[in-house]
Amino acid sequence: MRYDVPASLVVFLVAVPLSLGISVASGAPIAAGLVAAVVGGVVAGALGGSVVQVSGPAAGLALVVSELVHTFGWRATCMITVFAGALQVLLGVFRVARAALGVSPAVVHGMLAGVGVVIALSQLHIVLGGKPQSSAVDNLLTLPYQIMNNHGHAVMIGLITIMVMLVWGRLPKVRAVPAPLAALLIAAVPAALFGCLTKVDLSGGFSSLQHPMLPQGEVLAIVSAVLLVSLLAGVESLLTCVASDRMHPGPRANLDRELAAQGVANVVSGACGGLPVAGVVVRTTTNVRAGARSRWSTVLHGVWILLFTVCFGWLIALIPMEALAALLMFIGVQMVNLGHARNLRSHREMPIYFVTMGGVVLIGLAEGVAIGLGLAALLALRRLTGVSVQARESGGRWRVVVSGSLTFLAVPRLTRALAAIPPGAAVALDLDIDFMDNAAFEALQAWRVQHERGGGTVDVDEQHGDWYATAVGGTRVSAGKTHTRHDRWWQPWAHRRTAGAPEQPLESQESQESVPDLLEGTREFQRRTAPRMRPLLHGMAREQAPSHLFIACADSRIVPNIITASGPGDLFTARNVGNLVPRAASAPAGESVTAAIEYAVSVLKVKTITVCGHSGCGAMAALLGKAPDLPGLRGWLRHAEHSLERFHSAERSLHPDENGEGEPLDRLCRINVIQQLDNLRTHPLVDHMVRDGRLELTGLYFDIGAARVHVLEREGFTPVPEMRTH
Repeated sequence: MRYDVPASLVVFLVAVPLSLGISVASGAPIAAGLVAAVVGGVVAGALGGSVVQVSGPAAGLALVVSELVHTFGWRATCMITVFAGALQVLLGVFRVARAALGVSPAVVHGMLAGVGVVIALSQLHIVLGGKPQSSAVDNLLTLPYQIMNNHGHAVMIGLITIMVMLVWGRLPKVRAVPAPLAALLIAAVPAALFGCLTKVDLSGGFSSLQHPMLPQGEVLAIVSAVLLVSLLAGVESLLTCVASDRMHPGPRANLDRELAAQGVANVVSGACGGLPVAGVVVRTTTNVRAGARSRWSTVLHGVWILLFTVCFGWLIALIPMEALAALLMFIGVQMVNLGHARNLRSHREMPIYFVTMGGVVLIGLAEGVAIGLGLAALLALRRLTGVSVQARESGGRWRVVVSGSLTFLAVPRLTRALAAIPPGAAVALDLDIDFMDNAAFEALQAWRVQHERGGGTVDVDEQHGDWYATAVGGTRVSAGKTHTRHDRWWQPWAHRRTAGAPEQPLESQESQESVPDLLEGTREFQRRTAPRMRPLLHGMAREQAPSHLFIACADSRIVPNIITASGPGDLFTARNVGNLVPRAASAPAGESVTAAIEYAVSVLKVKTITVCGHSGCGAMAALLGKAPDLPGLRGWLRHAEHSLERFHSAERSLHPDENGEGEPLDRLCRINVIQQLDNLRTHPLVDHMVRDGRLELTGLYFDIGAARVHVLEREGFTPVPEMRTH
């Protein structure tokens, strides 16, 4: 009573004028639109899979219904609606509703835009006092003649209707009355005063409706009509159903149930002499915005339409036809939603939208949709088989990057790029592909064998799957020259880019000339990683919300995000030589580490501060006198004097027969982590939050040689246990 009854009244006020207008545009009896509105509300609303979707006569189906009425007659069109509904019921029972979502939205939106153009052109002639022609092209060609003639009061009524539709939503005090209803009521006043009322013919009311009859004609044409009505109404309903789920927080829609309910509603509507039924975006949006909570709002709006038609149907006769035509023209223009076209631009689907729209306007609805589907399939095939081949020389080495689906269609482009590589060159072949067929493999394999026989080397790197390696099947080609391995993003540059040679220890790579510079690394990031990270980073571009402050050493072998398996936005990282935390008393106001601590705790509200040390730390070696004495380093290491004192104290407490845990340098590295955690407590803000339980301090130690993380506990550092899967 609190939410659904008021919402149903709002939807009722919107549905009545729209249903009348769609009846006019469809060439059907006026009452047929009201029948469809009642059946769509009561039947589809009660049985449907969505709690907020409102069904009824849809403007998107007006064109196809108009063609069916012209071809088969109205009674046969009603029977086609019955058959289409029965087909929808079968599709819903066999749970194929989600298959309808496989239709490209660009085709659907283009179809609706085309229908909108056709409706607007035809109704414009009525607004101008004339009659619509048989096709959109004819309407467009005869439009100048209609405009040049003076049509008097008809034009005035149409303009009043359109003006009310344009400005009504901007008047805050009258928003409770829907714009379509207000436009028709206001336009009816001057029409009655000037005596120029072209009445809507509702003689006989529901009793004037005729029973359906079997269509006469070619069976193929009848079957095509049934399929067209069933699929168009079903797809529009399901897309509206999916969109409605984004509008409210209630239960999610059951698409199969919704499709079956739409079928039942179409069977009932066709049997009662009504228009085809489909889910309608305008009424559904109105229903949600009005506060509907359950399907009772949809059902009650159908009841109100029934009561209004039975009790106050005579009021409909006061509505001027020119006002209904102007309302339909306004709705038709709104169906050309350029916002959908802009959304499709980023996916390069705008051609599908405009080609479908043009086909519907110039040729016909079925033909336009078929052309749009064909273009969508061709573009999808082009994308699926599209491939990019780039070959360039850098530093005496060639790098070939192949991206996309490597099929026989790409063989000419691939062989042309490979032919440009001189004999004997070292080649790094990056296969960033998601498929490789036999023709592409044979072309690639033949080139590789020929290139290696000429003294060249080929290093193959596959990013997604083992398409090439599997095709090779373990056969050795030119042993000793070619090896297929998987480079990993976390490996050092030298490991990934040493072409034609087995991977070597890091110490032996200093003399390698094939190590790329930072610019090469950024190119690799832009090509491989950036496309995958861009959606994630876009969402966090304006602010960060890390949960940890991670204080680590500047050592090049320590990569915090790798050893913690974290990603962008997780760690607020402060790195320095020796992972030191200056004490509050000794840290100047502008100290970088102090600034990082204050910002992380006060602004970012981190929950944990972690100090991470590591084995073989050069800063700790300098403390022990095992590293070059550098002035700047000596000044910075004054913040580690307490670590050294603590180390010497621990060493003196050892029994002469005890060697402690590990080498002295590694023991100092561990003690340094413990000391830095104590140094953190000298900062009043940190100490206060730790005491309140709002902040936790953690110590980690990374053993580089063992690739093992140790965590600080009461008894010392213990290895982090591995997660075992069973």
